[in-house]
Amino acid sequence: MKSLDAVPPAASPRKDLADAVALFHGLSDRTRLAIVRHLAHGEARVVDLTRMLGLPQSTVSSHLACLRDCGLIVGRPEGRQVFYALAVPELLDLFAAAEAVLAVTGNAVALCPTYGTKANARPDGAGTGVSLDEPIEVGIATPTDDGPVTAGSRA
Repeated sequence: MKSLDAVPPAASPRKDLADAVALFHGLSDRTRLAIVRHLAHGEARVVDLTRMLGLPQSTVSSHLACLRDCGLIVGRPEGRQVFYALAVPELLDLFAAAEAVLAVTGNAVALCPTYGTKANARPDGAGTGVSLDEPIEVGIATPTDDGPVTAGSRA
């Protein structure tokens, strides 16, 4: 395990933390995580994502815009449609690290009174229609020449 002493001091820790906060805030929504999880398996159109998530097109488009503005996904226009894909394969490594942390902490994160699953449960029991309980298979994607991550096997 790495100790904090092994992490080199940054020139501007406040800036580094602000960037990390922005990244994690961009991923802090259940719907955005579900979209990223889906895109880890390959490209998808808005219509595919709305069907999978069971959400209105405007909601899905708003979340896609957030992820695109954060530089986490890219859109490839084809005719009147846009195919979305992950822009950075390192995002899969981030999810693998998160799964490792969750495995070590057990159910402590889920039981957190502020951010745990019970704290975020909707009173009507409704959700996005997407289960985030299954781990993302992080070894299924490779970068292509034009940048986005597509389904395949890692070299």
